[in-house]
Amino acid sequence: MMKVNKKKIRVHSLTGRITDEIMLKAFKSVKKNRGAAGIDKQSIQMYEGNLSQNLAALMKEIKTGSYQPIPLRRKYIPKGSGKFRPLGIPTVRCRIAQEVIRMIINPIFERNFHNSSHGFRRHRSCHTAIKELLQYHKEGYKVVVDADIKGFFDNIPHKLIMAMVEREISDGNILNTVKKFLRSRVMEEGQIKLTRKGTPQGGVISPLLANIVLNHLDWVLERHGYKFVRYADDFVVLSKSRDKAEKSLEVISHCIEEDLGLELHEEKTVITDFKQGFEFLGFYISSGTIRMKPEAKDKFKNKIREITRRTNNLDKRVIERLNYTIRGTVNYFFTPFSTNLKQFTELDEWIRKRIRCMKYKRIWRTDSRRLKNKHIYNMGLLSCRELCLSR
Repeated sequence: MMKVNKKKIRVHSLTGRITDEIMLKAFKSVKKNRGAAGIDKQSIQMYEGNLSQNLAALMKEIKTGSYQPIPLRRKYIPKGSGKFRPLGIPTVRCRIAQEVIRMIINPIFERNFHNSSHGFRRHRSCHTAIKELLQYHKEGYKVVVDADIKGFFDNIPHKLIMAMVEREISDGNILNTVKKFLRSRVMEEGQIKLTRKGTPQGGVISPLLANIVLNHLDWVLERHGYKFVRYADDFVVLSKSRDKAEKSLEVISHCIEEDLGLELHEEKTVITDFKQGFEFLGFYISSGTIRMKPEAKDKFKNKIREITRRTNNLDKRVIERLNYTIRGTVNYFFTPFSTNLKQFTELDEWIRKRIRCMKYKRIWRTDSRRLKNKHIYNMGLLSCRELCLSR
């Protein structure tokens, strides 16, 4: 792992910037993002019931250095192919504390981030990342290194994270608070486990810490003259020839493994091109199409299956849940650059079939005449295709 040298001039006196206004702003941000309760089972609404006193007490703890994080609640979510991604769910109190620190230190690091980094940054998104990728394709960068870091969030060395934060910041209280976030224990199956490495997915400050670490990779690629697009730990490097792509992979491997002390996933790290196609940020991208990747489509269909079980009744609540899922999926996957109208038209047909199965508790070919499309949409169901055409 590389040695990180501290800057001669670093930012100090950050603790004094924590004010009542910052605390309230952090709470509103946490409330907007919603999220489940932590191990204390306290919801955002419960915390808000005594908001002024809760925020004042938390601010005092952070500023005096007496703040201690509550262990995270472990939750596993499906990530496709039968695998699960571990999340660490902080309590509302800890999410607010993380957001306060994130708001204070983010501007310090933001000015050093590379323009090709799009994850969890203001005015940037998955869509801006793909737009930049497509622009490079137009410029002739058609060979792609599709890289994957094995268990990135779970394996970032704490020592490396702290060294990179300390490179810019000298406020000991802020540094100690960040260290406490990293060392937050995890409650799993009734047992509290220590965290010796990684920054848990689910933590408010984790995306920023990930960007701080991978910013080193960004500038290494820049110095070697490579074009790339990165969103958190998902990134692709583009070249005009396979030889150049192979050389870029050597640079990536050295940076990830030698400098950052992490590991590339050999099976998932490949050299491909736009003609063959590849997956990035939920999309399948090739020279001729940009659509939902198979795993994303399966995830969407699984959500619809859960809502339209035959044991459920077809009522207003079901339609509302379907519309919420449909609207979110269409908003993400149907864009000015995507070519998936046909895909959404087919999904519409499949959703209607699921609704008829739920209504009549069976599958039969005459059901489409008993419950016609217009009757389904008169119930208020959104059409994927119509949503696409109205955008």
